[in-house]
Amino acid sequence: MFDTKKVEIQWGGQTLTLETGRVARQADGAVLATLGETVVLCAVTAARSVKEGQDFFPLTVHYQEKYFSSGRIPGGFFKRERGATEKETLVSRLIDRPVRPLFPEGFYNEINVIAQVLSYDGENEPDILAMIAASAALTISGVPFMGPIGAARVGYKDGEYQLNPTDADVAAGDLDLVVAATHDAVMMVESEAKELSEEVMLGAVMFAHKASQDVIKAIIKLAEKSAKDPWEMAPQADLSAAKTKLKKLVGKDITAAYKLTNKSARSSALNEARAKAKAAFADATPQDQMAAIKLVKKLEAEIVRTAILKEGRRIDGRDTRTVRPIVAEAHFLPRAHGSALFTRGETQTIATCTLGTKDAEQMIDGLNGLRYEHFMLHYNFPPYSVGEVGRFGAPGRREVGHGKLAWRALHAVLPTKEEFPYTIRLTSDITESNGSSSMATVCGGSLAMMDAGVPIKRPVSGIAMGLILEGKDFAVISDILGDEDHLGDMDFKVAGTSEGITSLQMDIKIAGITEEIMKVALTQAKEGRAHILGEMAKALDHTRSELSAHAPRIETMSVPKDKIRDIIGTGGKIIREIVATTGAKVDIDDDGTVKISSSDTAQIEAAKNWIIGIVAEPEVGKIYTGKVVNLVDFGAFVNFMGGKDGLVHVSEIKNERVEKVADVLSEGQEVKVKVLEIDNRGKVRLSMRVVDQETGEELPDTRPPREERPRGERGDRGDRGPRRDGDRRREGGDRGPRRDRGDRPRRERSEGGDEGPAPDFAPAFLTRDDD
Repeated sequence: MFDTKKVEIQWGGQTLTLETGRVARQADGAVLATLGETVVLCAVTAARSVKEGQDFFPLTVHYQEKYFSSGRIPGGFFKRERGATEKETLVSRLIDRPVRPLFPEGFYNEINVIAQVLSYDGENEPDILAMIAASAALTISGVPFMGPIGAARVGYKDGEYQLNPTDADVAAGDLDLVVAATHDAVMMVESEAKELSEEVMLGAVMFAHKASQDVIKAIIKLAEKSAKDPWEMAPQADLSAAKTKLKKLVGKDITAAYKLTNKSARSSALNEARAKAKAAFADATPQDQMAAIKLVKKLEAEIVRTAILKEGRRIDGRDTRTVRPIVAEAHFLPRAHGSALFTRGETQTIATCTLGTKDAEQMIDGLNGLRYEHFMLHYNFPPYSVGEVGRFGAPGRREVGHGKLAWRALHAVLPTKEEFPYTIRLTSDITESNGSSSMATVCGGSLAMMDAGVPIKRPVSGIAMGLILEGKDFAVISDILGDEDHLGDMDFKVAGTSEGITSLQMDIKIAGITEEIMKVALTQAKEGRAHILGEMAKALDHTRSELSAHAPRIETMSVPKDKIRDIIGTGGKIIREIVATTGAKVDIDDDGTVKISSSDTAQIEAAKNWIIGIVAEPEVGKIYTGKVVNLVDFGAFVNFMGGKDGLVHVSEIKNERVEKVADVLSEGQEVKVKVLEIDNRGKVRLSMRVVDQETGEELPDTRPPREERPRGERGDRGDRGPRRDGDRRREGGDRGPRRDRGDRPRRERSEGGDEGPAPDFAPAFLTRDDD
């Protein structure tokens, strides 16, 4: 029934298996990829025809993590997989970015790539496996895919590169880098690093490129066994005549437009040139009109790229290394905990930092179970930032990806939760955009955290690099504009501190770049980052020593684990009382860490003292302030030290006789008490009469001491005679000789020697036989 084809290789110390022909057989290409016990299915389907009027390549990639893959049921009200999570969106982009450039120009058939995680072993991350499965499925599907690509994750620890490290390895190391590559060149890089040098980062990329070659060979071997016949591509029409016509018609107009340094003026001039070109083909067929529009775009790219390569002149007049003018302002907003306005040329962001307590952490439900994230970064790109009318609402894939890139760049310099126990939320609202808004987010976010008083290790800056490549000639350009991004061959973003790189992302629009180009780009980016850090320092060169007056204060203390329940109380009674009375918020971790937060330091101090009172042990002879919690006939129970109860006997309330406790005390009354005794069961005996209830000072005990009676004397028992249980002795005393039964008759036994049934509660000595 099944015509299964399979390829296995040893990769990174484990077996990688690629299989097709058993699952999803109606798709154009479907591959089951297995590494360890992690299994990903990727299916590719493609439309056989192009929709009328379509002039772009509609490739959509969906990555989905099935909860059953790790033996879990989704949380929340709807117990099924729903919309894409942040991780699923990011992995979808990881797959899309390296495969999109490998389709031929002019191919506009719709293609769906769907990757689903079917099994997850907790060690082998499914994102790399999904990239490999997608590459294999595209390769065997017959669509004009100029792959395959391989993919690999690289870690770095103790000076050694690690292939496909586990989550634990990544957490303990200094690098988490993902690379996608063809046989000849690198296609995509995504990484987070702990201030590593350019040499180490380049070495990691090349290490991943080499490791991916085994995967590429395995995919080719699978294709040799199972690939479908390649699609026949219609020959491209000869448009040389139309191109010559357009160059004569609008070539000078486009050249002049790209000499305008103002984005709005340049856009207006280009729109006029495009309208002029469109009018020249008004009588042509819709297909020819569409082709003419594309030729104009090609003409624009040719003019810009030639000026950069041949003349070293860019759109706004800069050379290839110069960074646009920068203006940075810290504390831009008065009520935000931290804020900054960062402007670089015509790209601008308002960055804010908000500090919160532990209960503000983001709950993330994934294949590994629930976890909580204390650092969030949200990137927003409203349409007005580019002077357009458009959708405004929930973030799209682009916003999620840009935000995560900035998150990685800043995450490496955050203090530990022990050093700074706050939840941190950064927002970046892009108010102007003309290239590199994600790197503006890095710069603005760094300044906003410093303004908020977050003790980051060092400031972080970021820069976007571009590439113009024609044959063997290339030019790397720093701090690219939006048009240079669209018309160039590479978007290479580098962020880091003065000590090293914290994040690196690269997307290629051609068939890959070489090690030489990457080396030049990293070196040039280092120069640019250093310049930007200098400009940022003019606004704020150190973290503020004080938090904003509007930010909550958090004080951390540790208590013994066995005292946690005393702080919480039955049903949470005690901790609720602490919060309600002091106004401070109290969070307790399982390890005994207590975090007390409030914007009022007096509230924090009150809650802290209360908790100290609960966990501390009372001392005999010491005076405490307490509250009457219960009145009984023989005295009053007083709560003191937050969680301790003790008894004030009626004789210890006052020096004079107290007939009725309620006449002297009432529940809720605050009193001063002295600890008289703590017995071996922890019961506490208290006294009020030896403490001044106004001042809390100890008073002399004026009551005459009781006369001590010799132990064993019966005293006032008189002639009552010995107790009936004469053979039993009270602890510590002798009751004299055992009393003789005398002439008292014994109870007669029933027949058989049975005295009859004893009651259920009778002690053993009443139920035993005397024989």
